[in-house]
Amino acid sequence: MIKLRNIERFHRNGPQKTWVLRDINLDIKEGEFLTIMGPSGAGKSTLLNLIGMLDEPNSGEYFFFDEPVHQFNERKRTDLHKHYLGFVFQAYHLIDELTVYENIETPLLYRNIKSGERKAMVADILDRFNMVAKKDLFPAQLSGGQQQLVGVARAIIGKPKLLLADEPTGNLHSSQGEQIMDLFKQLHNDGMTILQVTHSEKNAQYGTRIVHIEDGFVRSDIAV
Repeated sequence: MIKLRNIERFHRNGPQKTWVLRDINLDIKEGEFLTIMGPSGAGKSTLLNLIGMLDEPNSGEYFFFDEPVHQFNERKRTDLHKHYLGFVFQAYHLIDELTVYENIETPLLYRNIKSGERKAMVADILDRFNMVAKKDLFPAQLSGGQQQLVGVARAIIGKPKLLLADEPTGNLHSSQGEQIMDLFKQLHNDGMTILQVTHSEKNAQYGTRIVHIEDGFVRSDIAV
């Protein structure tokens, strides 16, 4: 599904390079649940953003279903992102002015899905997440756990091939975090490919594989 070859990312300050990722070679198969771990500043989120097509490497090759992402222009990458990827952020990133219903519906609007189909899809996911009673509330009226559930619902409503999660339980109580991770496990069992960044050893055990990054290098890659 994903092939990364000799991926490098750095920031340039005059003649100096500050390395973020160095010589990353990684294969991710469809249906895997892969966890990226490592100390703060190791390059975990940068790697996730590169795979999520939110950022570009300075060099190297990135193939997504054999498509050469590294050769695409921004419009083509954005189109791939819209149709194949879902993203869950630690800070939720819900739109404050929109209701729960409208936040969840937003990705479908970008994909020009017809009104009747959108309504059916949102109704289905609200029911699945037990959030029908909260559909007209705004993010500020929800708990952190509820906001993250809305974030997950928004990320998966378009049935993405790949779900990317950056510290998805970092701001949650332990019970709320377990609820999110149990949901990820269920999605994985249903066939979704998941890639998460986490500091939590417990969360990592939900997956099938752990990649450790340190100083921008992959230091280990082990099956769980």
